[in-house]
Amino acid sequence: MQIIIVGCGNVGATLTEQLSKEGHNITVIDVDGRRVEAVANQYDVMGVVGNGASFSVQNEAGIEEADLMIAVTTSDELNMLSCLIARKAGGCSTIARVRNPIYNKEISFIKEELGLSMVINPEYAAACEIARLLKFPSAIKVDTFAKGRVELLKCKINEGSVLHGRPLTYLSAGLHCEVLICTVQRGDEVFIPDGNFVLQEKDVISVVASSRKANDFFKKIGMATNRIRTCMIIGGGETTYYLAKQLLSMGIGIKIIEQSKERCNELSELLPQAMVICGDGTERNLLQEEGLPKVHSFVSWTSMDEENIMLSLYAKSISNAKTITKVHRIDYDKIIDSLDLGSVLYPKNITADYILQYVRAMQNSIGSNVETLYQLIEGKVEALEFRVNEQSRLVGVPLKELQLKDNLLIACINRKGVVITPGGQDSIQMGDTVVVVTTNQGFNDLKDILR
Repeated sequence: MQIIIVGCGNVGATLTEQLSKEGHNITVIDVDGRRVEAVANQYDVMGVVGNGASFSVQNEAGIEEADLMIAVTTSDELNMLSCLIARKAGGCSTIARVRNPIYNKEISFIKEELGLSMVINPEYAAACEIARLLKFPSAIKVDTFAKGRVELLKCKINEGSVLHGRPLTYLSAGLHCEVLICTVQRGDEVFIPDGNFVLQEKDVISVVASSRKANDFFKKIGMATNRIRTCMIIGGGETTYYLAKQLLSMGIGIKIIEQSKERCNELSELLPQAMVICGDGTERNLLQEEGLPKVHSFVSWTSMDEENIMLSLYAKSISNAKTITKVHRIDYDKIIDSLDLGSVLYPKNITADYILQYVRAMQNSIGSNVETLYQLIEGKVEALEFRVNEQSRLVGVPLKELQLKDNLLIACINRKGVVITPGGQDSIQMGDTVVVVTTNQGFNDLKDILR
């Protein structure tokens, strides 16, 4: 596809990298010539310097031939205007990043009136991901499928775990758990395991299950399933606002520490049930006074990666809190992983995943389409949910008879709200959604799983 990306910041660069890898023709636009040159050279794409909302600049970028315009600058208004002009000039699909909470209440109206195909709010998306993580304290990462009925949970096998030295068949035969381990990360190696695969302590595994069955699994292997009742958040930005609203509705007590007095006043008005503390969240004495040693969860969400990492390490050293750390730069991901920070979230990757999911769905055939997509383990693995819309050679055939590609697992089938952990005798039916986990890249249609 011909894709134009307006904005060469973190999200724009990440999208350019991922979409160019998938074989799309990309043109980037930004007012900063140095940024355009850096992104264009690094990913071998076309670059245009100028205002993305300018008709002449869009013409230069080839808007008349474009299939999709993605506007991800730091300005909501510029993103929406760029998309509106692209719709009028080229008739292409459009995606806008819109972050302001004022617009968040009017997303449906904005989408309809501006003809936007998709609106992504990175702060709200990040807040939803954090809320999911706090639902499962033992998980490092949580993704959802089947409209929230199915969880994909990433966790680390503890030293001395009952799973150490056991084959995957032990889950059903020994633990009587209806869960599926779909990926295992051991050092730098990634496996899509079969039933005979033997687990080891320190393996990082991805588990597919319903919420109830996932909790049952965590209990049986001795991992924490206690409900989180308190959360301390450092930083009072938009993500904190969205997160606090969700957590308060879940009955979780919230304490926010923010330096700006003006922002503290705003948050106090917006979130009357939360406790808002005006102070420096990096001050050890303040954290101690506000009860850090006793909190159940701790979210370090300032604008500084170094502060967030330091705060999470400190929280882990003096408490048993579930820690969630915001990191912008992915250059040092291997070092960050070695620090054992708990859950680390990269906001730009959350945004890019949502957009990539939409791009895949645009490419699908009529038979089935990508409903949900997540990139796992630094992009080495993809988990995709397909909806089966019509009869195909996959429908009605027992899974054991399908000629599936290597390094691929059908993780679950959702049939009218009933989640099936599939065995060889099960088959895919019309109307199902099917979750596939694979190290193969670029699937657009369910039939791509066949050899």
